[in-house]
Amino acid sequence: MSASTSQNQRIAVIGLGSMGYGMATSLKRAGHTVTGCDVSADAVARFVKDGGAGATTPAEAAKGADTVVSVVVNAAQTETILFGKDGVAETLPKDGVFISSATMDPDVARRLAKQLEATGRHYLDAPISGGAQRAAQGELTILASGSPAAFAKARPALDAMAAKLYELGDAAGQGAAFKMINQLLAGVHIAAASEAMAFAAKQGLDIRKVYEVITASAGNSWMFENRMPHVLDGDYTPRSAVEIFVKDLGIIQDMARTARFPVPVSAAALQMFLMTSAAGMGRDDDASVARMYAQVTGVKLPGDK
Repeated sequence: MSASTSQNQRIAVIGLGSMGYGMATSLKRAGHTVTGCDVSADAVARFVKDGGAGATTPAEAAKGADTVVSVVVNAAQTETILFGKDGVAETLPKDGVFISSATMDPDVARRLAKQLEATGRHYLDAPISGGAQRAAQGELTILASGSPAAFAKARPALDAMAAKLYELGDAAGQGAAFKMINQLLAGVHIAAASEAMAFAAKQGLDIRKVYEVITASAGNSWMFENRMPHVLDGDYTPRSAVEIFVKDLGIIQDMARTARFPVPVSAAALQMFLMTSAAGMGRDDDASVARMYAQVTGVKLPGDK
């Protein structure tokens, strides 16, 4: 079996946040040799303690690797990891694959892929969905696009990380575009769920009973069901932060403006996330949009002082 398809690979994971840490753990559990790298030395030390290897720079992590999995927040960080000082492109062996999991504008994904492919390496545009728990279980949904060679090289890593792998095209950009459609809906649904829950509280309704009724009714959404328990518990520890949707709904506005396509509903949702961030809750859980409504309208929600 060739190195590109053998089950056990040398894999570098750049970015050991809640998602990246779970992905690195899943890769290790599948029998791969995994090196973790993060700007936080504590995150790397934790991964080493759990039996992985650690590196201080992306270049060091990518040395001798078959596959690099990049799990950072945005396009700018992805570009720095690839082509910045001590970047992956300095040391990743020829024919290695770079799996990019950040949510970004499809045009940027295409540009980064072209730049890396010109050096004889492969680029897989592979945004992820599923949250930290599913990352740790190796059960993510991965929305991937790239060349057949990129898929072949990345297959062992993808198999270890994903329960559902969608192969969405033979060039970078398609995966990113599919992810942005998901993010448009996800952001709108969180904003709508937050508005509804705060409005229910304003009506003096028992919001636990509201949750029970709505999750059994046509108005339910995955985001309502997943996020509104945070409101019921008054717990805004970030599973996914408000700033993520400030970024992602902002990218959708940019894409839509370029395409001359109207997106008024997601534009309104973006304003709700911006308002929540401006009120000092940008790093809190994205269900904090409900708190912002409550603050503006004088509504009491669980956990309010």
